[in-house]
Amino acid sequence: MAESPATPAQQSVTRTAAPAVPPSRVDILDTTLRDGLQIEKTIVPTEVKIALGQQLAAAGLTQLEIGAFVNPKKVPQMSDTAEVLAGLQPLEDTGVDLFTLVFNRKGAERAADAGAKNVKLVISASEGHSQANSDSSIAQAADRLLDAIDALKSHGIRYDIATAVSFFCPFDRITDVDRLLPILRTFVDAGAHGIGLADTVGNSNPGLVSRTTAAVLAEFPGHPVNLHLHDTYNFGMANVFAALQLGVSHFDAAMGGLGGCPFAPGAAGNIGTDDLVHLLHREGVSTGVDVDRLAAVRAPLTEAVGHPLTSSLSSIPATPSELLAPLPARTAGGAA
Repeated sequence: MAESPATPAQQSVTRTAAPAVPPSRVDILDTTLRDGLQIEKTIVPTEVKIALGQQLAAAGLTQLEIGAFVNPKKVPQMSDTAEVLAGLQPLEDTGVDLFTLVFNRKGAERAADAGAKNVKLVISASEGHSQANSDSSIAQAADRLLDAIDALKSHGIRYDIATAVSFFCPFDRITDVDRLLPILRTFVDAGAHGIGLADTVGNSNPGLVSRTTAAVLAEFPGHPVNLHLHDTYNFGMANVFAALQLGVSHFDAAMGGLGGCPFAPGAAGNIGTDDLVHLLHREGVSTGVDVDRLAAVRAPLTEAVGHPLTSSLSSIPATPSELLAPLPARTAGGAA
């Protein structure tokens, strides 16, 4: 049987993508305080969020997504984002970058008023999710974000672009990379620094993640690309590994596997920050994170949300540093 011909995007990748080298270091953007808490029924008090953020930073995480400037009636868990940002801003003097989400000009102006330095602009890569998430078409959402960019530029705020359902949409199914790339191009040309690709409902597999991510890397050389992965079908860490082989060195994660999109049916939690650090360290990839101090965040986080966490490490009694013992050396014949 003849092989199916490559799509234009795949052909482009074959022509232009340089051989990738897995990174020796990965930067993790911890999204516990935003994506991790936005779907929780319990409204976590502001002072508890601030304390959790301080603990995450103390564990060595230097990028924290701490909230979203969105409609508080739709996402009440994020209504105190300005206060959380104010409480955590001293961390910026220690080298920690704080990120917030913005969907329109009003959100951008609220972020500016709160003193935000780093903002993520979010747009859907499918029409079905765009309608569910923002009550608008992709084109309408793009116009709103371009208007928001004007406000961000006037205040000198750095902004990244992130596309929801970059790989798979619960309404429109697999996301066509030929639709994704022009959406990203609009915002890269408008000055976006980083590019975020989100597996919003966690329905992607390593092959799909590899093909789409490779196309984005080839289309936008020199722009940092980060993956925001959910773990609905236990493919999260496999997708991380696939992206590592392409040279991706930026990932989002939420402590304990919390999170999910309120407007995406079937969305499960994020890949766990603790699980991600564990995988990377076992693979010899540095993160700058102290695994034991990170593990200490699980108890107060569990108390804050009022239910068990779902990351793999949260159910294992051994301490993370014990789990990171060196693997047995291989013999010359290949057997362990």
